[in-house]
Amino acid sequence: MESRHMTGGADAHQSGVKGMFARLARRYDLVNTLASLGLDRRWRRAAVDAAALDGGGDVLDVCAGTGEMTMALAGRLDRGRVVGLDISPEMLAVAVHKAAALQARRGEGASSGPDFLAGDALDLPFAAASFDVVTVAFGVRNVPDRAGVFREAWRVLRPKGRLVVLEFTRPPGLSLRALHRVYLRTVVSLVGGLLTGDVASYRYLGRTIAGFPEPAVLAGEMAAAGFASVRWRYLSGGIVALHVGIRD
Repeated sequence: MESRHMTGGADAHQSGVKGMFARLARRYDLVNTLASLGLDRRWRRAAVDAAALDGGGDVLDVCAGTGEMTMALAGRLDRGRVVGLDISPEMLAVAVHKAAALQARRGEGASSGPDFLAGDALDLPFAAASFDVVTVAFGVRNVPDRAGVFREAWRVLRPKGRLVVLEFTRPPGLSLRALHRVYLRTVVSLVGGLLTGDVASYRYLGRTIAGFPEPAVLAGEMAAAGFASVRWRYLSGGIVALHVGIRD
């Protein structure tokens, strides 16, 4: 399966997203923790569990952002490597700083931390069959071509490797969905706007959640990209969905 690098409108979208995350990078982690009431850490732990690393392997974290998921993955590895890739140099700068600080606290005898690399989820700079696990945490909804992300993940995975996708979704049930819409329009925009001064960006992020496909539809998109045994489950009552697919 060949990668397809998007052009035209998709490139403009990527450029806009890149600029947005450059503005949000410095306070991004704080907003996430406050807006999720600290649940974001629990969600990432569930995704790391789903990666089934068994202490070793080569792992690629796509849309790594400030590196929270990347470092959580690295914390489970005794052998192998973890690479965090993101399109935003500003987000990666935060990730590199945090990883270096963690490494300094652990001391000289600690195992090496993850590597971070600037790159495009739609055109991964790796050879085919380079990784055992690919993860995408809270990033796939910001890429203009989800199918392209899944195709690239399939390409760089080894046979029997797994793709783990952690993403916000809309909870089941009309009453919960109504509350969720209010939360996105008020709490997320308010917290994000107050801490970053950029209300518009957090309104945009809320809209990307509200317009994101149902989990069953996303599972079908993963299957269409070549993944087998795709399964998914809700976390925290349906605020988040966790998907896993296997590359045959």
